[in-house]
Amino acid sequence: MGQNKLILLGLLWLGILLTGGTTGYILIENARFIDALFMTVITITTIGYGEHVPLSDAGRIFTMILALAGVGFFFYILAIFSELMVSKTIENIWGRKMEKEIARLENHCILCGFGRIGRNIFEFIQEEIPVVVIEKNLETIKEIKERKILHIDGDATSEEILLKAGIERAKFLVAVLGEDAENVYIVLTARNLNPNLYILARADNPKVEKKLYQAGANKVLSPYIIGSRKMALALLKPNVMDFMEIASPELQMDLQIEEIYVEKGSSLENKPLRDSQIRELTNAIILAIKRENGEMIFNPTPQQQIFAGDILIALGEKKKLEILSDLAKAT
Repeated sequence: MGQNKLILLGLLWLGILLTGGTTGYILIENARFIDALFMTVITITTIGYGEHVPLSDAGRIFTMILALAGVGFFFYILAIFSELMVSKTIENIWGRKMEKEIARLENHCILCGFGRIGRNIFEFIQEEIPVVVIEKNLETIKEIKERKILHIDGDATSEEILLKAGIERAKFLVAVLGEDAENVYIVLTARNLNPNLYILARADNPKVEKKLYQAGANKVLSPYIIGSRKMALALLKPNVMDFMEIASPELQMDLQIEEIYVEKGSSLENKPLRDSQIRELTNAIILAIKRENGEMIFNPTPQQQIFAGDILIALGEKKKLEILSDLAKAT
């Protein structure tokens, strides 16, 4: 039960004690209202000024019951107060620890929004890269705290909040708030704070896509368009869809599609595919090569040259793709 509900329950209990006690003295001892109320207060608080109202045996029995209920009430209030103090202390310790962790992060991802889309993105990427969530919804923040997720409470459109999330050291930013206007503002602010940041943004309205690119987004996606395209593809070309699903992390398959960055000085640099030994060492299939200038070469031939700065789109077993990633690193 939430602390607010516990406090409300305590106030309700107090109201019942005051009302029941006052009414009881009026009915049992025919006391005046003010005398009955005074007797009730000194009884439940255990002050004990004596019998302000002359009591019969029935009145004394009623007073004992009321006193015990009053003691129970104050123990209840003490328990709530203790729980509140302990939870606040733990929360403050965790908050300070979390701030230190965020301050140490580099090349992390800032996730703006933890709604349905934000949650799914977090689940997919949390094992691969550190994530800092920015959220302002109080109920959602409660869930984030319970899960011990690194986060900043506040508005992601705020420059101060983005700086607290370490945007100057971040590698990625994902803007997936429910309002397109807020996503545009986040992208614009983030791009000004970190020109090298890779920004992925959500656009529900196709007309906003151009504005997001103008604001500085590297990639803009509409979850509705993506979802409808996948459903149509599953209907019209189910086998193609099955092949594409290989790259989905939720399938937990050994076969994956990965992108491998070729570093300057790696053993793959300036070699044609046929001499790179990629197939011999990893058995991976190179589906495409993306050049530094953005040119995409699909189904490259064995004679296709590999250059530093290229991104290899490779299909293969997860462990073998790790070997390919090592080959693409500088030696």
